[in-house]
Amino acid sequence: MKKILLPILGVLCVGGISSVAFADEMTKMKQDMQGEMGQMKGDMKSEHDKMKSDMKSEQSKVKADMKSEQNKMKADVKGEKDKTKAQGDAMKRKEKATEGDVKGMSDDMKGMMGK
Repeated sequence: MKKILLPILGVLCVGGISSVAFADEMTKMKQDMQGEMGQMKGDMKSEHDKMKSDMKSEQSKVKADMKSEQNKMKADVKGEKDKTKAQGDAMKRKEKATEGDVKGMSDDMKGMMGK
């Protein structure tokens, strides 16, 4: 009986030791997986932040381009407005000159008829 009990006791001891080693191994694997998941989360967060900053810089660039285009259009409109105003002023001067010429001709006609 001692011969049978000793091997059974040996198997149980080895089994107990291996179950402790198995539990340690499981704990180590769990910690490794948590570490890898944490690293993956960090990588994903940094990638997300990079994409967000890229998007903001692109948005700022587009906004600046739109503002410069708007300013250019305002300048073009102002130039056209100034040109139109100058043409209107020239026409007014020409009209006044023509009125003066007509008045002068009218006075000449009156002077001729009066003689």
